[in-house]
Amino acid sequence: MNKNYILLAVLLLVLAGGLLLIPEKNNHPQLSPEDLMWDVVQPSKFVNTDQVAKMIIEKDPLLQIIDVRPDYDYAEFTLPGAINIPLDSIATPLADQILNTEDLNMVFISDDDIKADQAWVLAKRMGHNNIYVMKGGLNNWMSTIINPEPPSQSAPVTETELYEFRKGASMYFTGAEITISEPKQGVEITRRKKSTAVEGGC
Repeated sequence: MNKNYILLAVLLLVLAGGLLLIPEKNNHPQLSPEDLMWDVVQPSKFVNTDQVAKMIIEKDPLLQIIDVRPDYDYAEFTLPGAINIPLDSIATPLADQILNTEDLNMVFISDDDIKADQAWVLAKRMGHNNIYVMKGGLNNWMSTIINPEPPSQSAPVTETELYEFRKGASMYFTGAEITISEPKQGVEITRRKKSTAVEGGC
């Protein structure tokens, strides 16, 4: 047998033995693979763009949006109040500290929902709860909230009401202010000056 192979085998055994002596650092009880697989397929991990828009408009104090795209994409366009934790930084101590904030509902966003879904899996594996993915991501946000498509004239009332909400939300996010008035049902829109409107897409 080659001497180099013997030396390499001995070195690997020494390194493996050394790993056994290193104390295990585990800040969170990690989810088992079986439990993780079960959670991955649950639709309850998703929130839709309408729910996120409503929470932002109502200034929900429990909402924390986490944009997992690279910082240059985040700098170009994101949702109000979102913080940037790129996907490759989800497992860092700083991200772990943010995700470990009690009582907040963390909503991961990306261009679509693929990277956000990956961030969700990593965070869930690390033992975090109250984490969600915005279904369809920012591309879906642009087509449902910023540029909603009007329903057909024969559409049910629920579709028309949803469109009215989206129209109001679109005005809010592109430079209008929405107030809910109690006497009338619906959304009242008040224009306000805004230095720059949200432009473009993802």
